[in-house]
Amino acid sequence: MPTDAAETLRDAWRETSVASVWRRPGDWYHPAVDALTEAMCDERDVTPAAERLGRARGESGVGIGETIDDVVCLCRAQDDAPGVDLLRAVAVGWAEGYETTPLAPDVLDPESGLPTTQYLTHRLRETYGRAERTGVPVPRSHGLLVVDVALDDLTGWQRFARSAAMGRALTQTFGEGHPMASLGNGHFVVLGERDADDEWLRTELRHRIERTGLSLGVSAILRRPPRLWTEPLPGTHAAAVELLSTLQRC
Repeated sequence: MPTDAAETLRDAWRETSVASVWRRPGDWYHPAVDALTEAMCDERDVTPAAERLGRARGESGVGIGETIDDVVCLCRAQDDAPGVDLLRAVAVGWAEGYETTPLAPDVLDPESGLPTTQYLTHRLRETYGRAERTGVPVPRSHGLLVVDVALDDLTGWQRFARSAAMGRALTQTFGEGHPMASLGNGHFVVLGERDADDEWLRTELRHRIERTGLSLGVSAILRRPPRLWTEPLPGTHAAAVELLSTLQRC
């Protein structure tokens, strides 16, 4: 049974999370929540409980961005900044849990929570199919925004944290379901329309990346400022797939 202090922290955590980042209030609670709040209130090692919570979130299909945002809300409820050990444990547990979901390898990248390049190729196929029906060539209507936050000599955990932070920043900027993908090694790509306000989006994305890096304590492992540029899309879907492969090798 949770202590009074743990229950108070849990309730404040849930209220903060549901009001700001959690999408489905009915599935927020898991017994690992109590284990984590008890460990924090008792000033014990939070790693086992945090890994358990991350694993539960991953198994239930919650994205890494939403999972981390939720844990940040726990720290806010305790008037504290998120610690590296806490975030690392949650991320490790999430990756283990997410690997058990049947669609994970093909649909979502387990580090960033963003779609994989394989999934983005399907979205590109839809874009080229729509172009054939409307008569507006894809090179005129769409482009690929490439985002580079890569730094050399990072550990495995640092690469994971960088990807998780970028998944959060990109999703907050472009919204859930927007066609984008992690290319690996600190590179990301977003499919967008050519008539969008490109300068505004770039400025907003830079601000999101900076704020996310600061809030998660990972600014030191992100290229600052990030490199952003637009790659024109070629005339065919096959050539677009080859372009993605080329960008992955950069």
